[in-house]
Amino acid sequence: MPDNLAENLASTPRAGTADALANSFATSYAGVVAFLAVADEGSFAKASDRLGIGRSAVSRNVQKLEAQLDARLFLRTTRSTSLTREGELFYRNCHPGVERIVQAIEDMRELRNGPPRGQLRIASTTGFGRKVVAPLLRGFHETYPEIALELSLDEGPPDFTSGRVDVALRDGRMEDSQVVARQLIPMQMIVCATPGYAREHGLPRSVEALAEHRCINFRMASGRVADWEFKVSGHPQKITPHAFATFNDADLVLQAVLEGQGVAQLAGYQACDALRDGRLVACLAQHAPDDRGHYVCYLSRRQLPARIRVFVDYLTEHARALDLDCLSTLPVQAAR
Repeated sequence: MPDNLAENLASTPRAGTADALANSFATSYAGVVAFLAVADEGSFAKASDRLGIGRSAVSRNVQKLEAQLDARLFLRTTRSTSLTREGELFYRNCHPGVERIVQAIEDMRELRNGPPRGQLRIASTTGFGRKVVAPLLRGFHETYPEIALELSLDEGPPDFTSGRVDVALRDGRMEDSQVVARQLIPMQMIVCATPGYAREHGLPRSVEALAEHRCINFRMASGRVADWEFKVSGHPQKITPHAFATFNDADLVLQAVLEGQGVAQLAGYQACDALRDGRLVACLAQHAPDDRGHYVCYLSRRQLPARIRVFVDYLTEHARALDLDCLSTLPVQAAR
């Protein structure tokens, strides 16, 4: 939100009592901005910090709005602030419009002030963020030094609204009509083990044969163990093998496989380097599932802020240059 926007609107001189539309707009918009900030932050104090105005001004603007709507928007206690049912409905209806106005103001500032600048908040799954996203941030910052970067690694779904996430990197496309999902690189799932494990235990020749091996599973943020995905006789097939070990961090799964502890289905970006230098071998390549894709996601806007646009373009160009497509080399490596 632009600094002092709510306070400035609230203090805008009125043209006269005859102009009811202007009076209503000045009161309503300041109240809506304050209302949205409180709803996003969960408290009046945090909303006042976000807007750069006093807590009393935030409370006053919300109270004027409630009086104008003749509806109570918040349930307030000494410990919490939550939306009423009317408040939830009003939030859903107002938020897109105010975001567009704020975006229009930011676009004009960027146009006037020159090079892309400002805070860019990025959310990514943990393994992909460490392996692909984080190593590219230094080069991006050297190219766009006036953009401050914040990268958060989390397996959970991104919160573009209250979390104020600008760009998210997800494994698989997001099912949200308001989110633009642009495929960054393929997401190939490959069953891997070390050559030492293969010599001692052999490698599974079929999906069913995985039951005879020491499998290592990945537990997702939801608490559910991730399925292993395959394509058998042209049809998708998912299994959750009995696990010798389970981790909730993709890097720990990879480390366990590299130590020869067992077999795991890894994303291509994790396994490619180790497959190419012989530290890992692949199996069941003939049953590799369809590409799910790693996607760069952002909220659908008619005019993207320059800081988001240049980051998406930079990340797309440099991530694709990493050449993480290793399925074509799997038969040779598996044969070795």
